Amino acid sequence: MDAPSELTGTSTFLDPEQVPKIVSVDDHVIEPADVWTSRLPSKYSEVWPRTMQERGHMNFVGGVFSYEPSDDGELCDWWLYEDLKVPQTRLSAAAGFDRDDVKVVGITYEEMRKGCWDPVARLEDMDANWTEAQMCFPSFPRFCGQTFMEAKDKELSDLCVKAYNDWMVEEWCGGSDGRLIPLTIVQLWDADLAAAEVMRNAARGVKAVCFSEIPPYLGLPSIHTDYWEPLFRACAETNTVINMHIGSSSKMPSTSTDAPAAVGSTLTFGNAMSSMTDWLFSGWLERFPTLKIAYSEGQIGWIPYILERADKVWHDNRAWGGFGEKVPEPPSTYYYRQMYGCFFDDEYGLDNIEKVGVSNVCFETDYPHSDSTWPNSRETAIKLMGHLPPDVLRKLMRGNAIEMLGLDLDV
Repeated sequence: MDAPSELTGTSTFLDPEQVPKIVSVDDHVIEPADVWTSRLPSKYSEVWPRTMQERGHMNFVGGVFSYEPSDDGELCDWWLYEDLKVPQTRLSAAAGFDRDDVKVVGITYEEMRKGCWDPVARLEDMDANWTEAQMCFPSFPRFCGQTFMEAKDKELSDLCVKAYNDWMVEEWCGGSDGRLIPLTIVQLWDADLAAAEVMRNAARGVKAVCFSEIPPYLGLPSIHTDYWEPLFRACAETNTVINMHIGSSSKMPSTSTDAPAAVGSTLTFGNAMSSMTDWLFSGWLERFPTLKIAYSEGQIGWIPYILERADKVWHDNRAWGGFGEKVPEPPSTYYYRQMYGCFFDDEYGLDNIEKVGVSNVCFETDYPHSDSTWPNSRETAIKLMGHLPPDVLRKLMRGNAIEMLGLDLDV
């Protein structure tokens, strides 16, 4: 494994005003209550996604939420959809709260910072955080739209996917002058429908789509089958980047059902690591050499070892490795050509940036989640990357994201 070496000098970027404006590839939007009620036929009014308020107590142990209604509990806005009931929690809308107050408790839209769900307020919060542009993952649909895949009425699910994407493109991003970057979802239960949705959105300028890091965890075929060929082909033909957020398989790494939340939080990169290994040996990156893959919030420090190990397995275990002729080049070849790791705080990864790949890394601010560096992302960038050469710092903070997504912004 030999990464291209691109470190060229000593950094002079210690003055905050000289730090490049951030283009963040991983942030989140809390969908307003009317995303679906204002777009779907009224015949679905008893089952479509809608909100209600209720008081109760929540817990989060072993990666699992539990809830008990109680008159003395926290007031919470809930999403209702078919027979599903999902709480809004402070973990997902943590912006503006002190760290010690970010807990697993319910929250209402009124208690959230307005930038969580209002695009005008979001732009103001981006200005406060030295951020020129950002791309937002969904919340209620979950990180790859699996909420709609799991629903009973697939005709309604299809309408919900399209309604979300229409809202994302037209309303959330539409008035932002390119600063809010559209990220869409697809019909995971039907690869042909998913491919058609990618094409529909690409025709109006969308360059990014969500996907699951490990589809079998959702009960879907793996990427080692041909099931996903229509979707991957559509993404390759339209230069639509496949974005996989930690948790997009509805299963976060943990060691036991009674493990404290800190265990899972420490291990969040685990699924991204497994997923990257899947892709490296899948053959899709050889078959579609223009296809781009991005791992959101997976951090980057683990990447050099996985590439080293994959290359060694490719070389030593070809006789029984099971990948045949699908992967004619060392796996790291495909990573450096087509994959991106994304980070918000990873000192070890940045200490090894040449092996991670100077052109394979994007910065993120994770607004408004509990891990977010908002409103201090510029200061975080200086702490993490202030020692890097100016050209490298610029690539990590914005240039790689602009190139990855084909954005009309100054690199």
